[in-house]
Amino acid sequence: MTAVTERSTPAARRHAPHPVRAEAVRGFAPFAGAAVLLTSGVMLSGKADRWQGDWGTTAALLHTALLILVPLAAAAGCWQGGRERRRRTEELWATAVRPPLTGFLASALPTAAWVAAGYLAGAALALLACWPYALGGGPHLGLLPGDTVALVSASLAGQVLGRVVPTRLAAPLLALAGYVGLGLLSWSPAGSSRELSPARLVGDTQLPVWWQPAAMAAWTGGLALAVVLAYTARRRVTALLPLAAAVAAGVLLVQTGDGLWRHDPLTRHQVCDTSTTPAICVNARYAGLLPQVKEALSGITDKLAGVENLPARWDDLPGGPDDRAHLPMVTPMGWSVVRGRLTDPRQYAWEAADALEGHEECDDPRVLELDELVEHYLAPSPAESHFDDLHRHGTKAQRAEQRRKEAARARLAAMSGKERRAWLSAYFAAAGRCDAEGVPAL
Repeated sequence: MTAVTERSTPAARRHAPHPVRAEAVRGFAPFAGAAVLLTSGVMLSGKADRWQGDWGTTAALLHTALLILVPLAAAAGCWQGGRERRRRTEELWATAVRPPLTGFLASALPTAAWVAAGYLAGAALALLACWPYALGGGPHLGLLPGDTVALVSASLAGQVLGRVVPTRLAAPLLALAGYVGLGLLSWSPAGSSRELSPARLVGDTQLPVWWQPAAMAAWTGGLALAVVLAYTARRRVTALLPLAAAVAAGVLLVQTGDGLWRHDPLTRHQVCDTSTTPAICVNARYAGLLPQVKEALSGITDKLAGVENLPARWDDLPGGPDDRAHLPMVTPMGWSVVRGRLTDPRQYAWEAADALEGHEECDDPRVLELDELVEHYLAPSPAESHFDDLHRHGTKAQRAEQRRKEAARARLAAMSGKERRAWLSAYFAAAGRCDAEGVPAL
């Protein structure tokens, strides 16, 4: 009898699994993480054509997703916090010898950790989906630490609310209130308290200053820790320390305002191909797009070989001297560029040819006629053939005007290379002045 008891002793001494491990593996926490991952995936996949290929837009949308994910994390924590009440085991847990804070963390930390893991997994998948189409620069990771802490903080604070408020509706009501509150805070006017919102709207060219994520983490994390300590600590006065840190961080965020953000330095740099005339320069954020732009404009640059008085280059910088022409805009993504590819090279080329004229507004019919003629020669509009057909079957005046246009096009095309280069050189010498003087008649 004794021998049997001794042999069974090792099996009887096996330790029970740690409560935190049990909660993390078999409790509600994994479902909370999966919900965050699924929600972020649905939000991003619906706009994939807008962010795949642009690191800045990807980071901005991941950050903006907190408008939904923070209320979701708070609701998940709230639901977890009300579990013992739903099971009617509150009194049983009250008899445990563990301190209240220890018991609280054993239940709350797995949910908060899974929420953070779900968000980081969604961010990693988004960055991987962006990488094959990325056109320049690198991943923007500056906001991820502050965003992750905000989600953890929302989950912890929600857990406290779930334990305090005795209703099953606490979680959905908290999610709704959190969404409305974050929305109002994020859309508040510049110079106000919108910097306190962890889901503040961020542009695709905005980067946080180096200390902004730390200040945001201190703000959200300090508030959550103060709430937890006020609920669980034996000496609730200890909650004043994280509360003071949160208030200090909040004041710093509000007072700094727009100084918390800086423009992506790549937006101020151009990557150029000088093998053509004019040279072709694109924003360094989209350096990988340069070969496509050069190919799209190759029909224009081939026809302009040897022509004088041309702008020095195309670029996409605002303003500037008269020796530059503006390239068509490729942002926001999802229109001219989708997943790293120009969607309509012919339209892009026509817009680039139009930019060579140099003037923005002109009412001189002769100048407008010359502009249209040069655009037709360099890169016809995709819609030009449609309007030509309409005019060929329009009124008598429209038919006569169409015949005159087509005759001018034919004369320009029939010129020798030398004659055409001289005529185009005269045209570009007058371009930008809204004056056709000096341009030979065809």
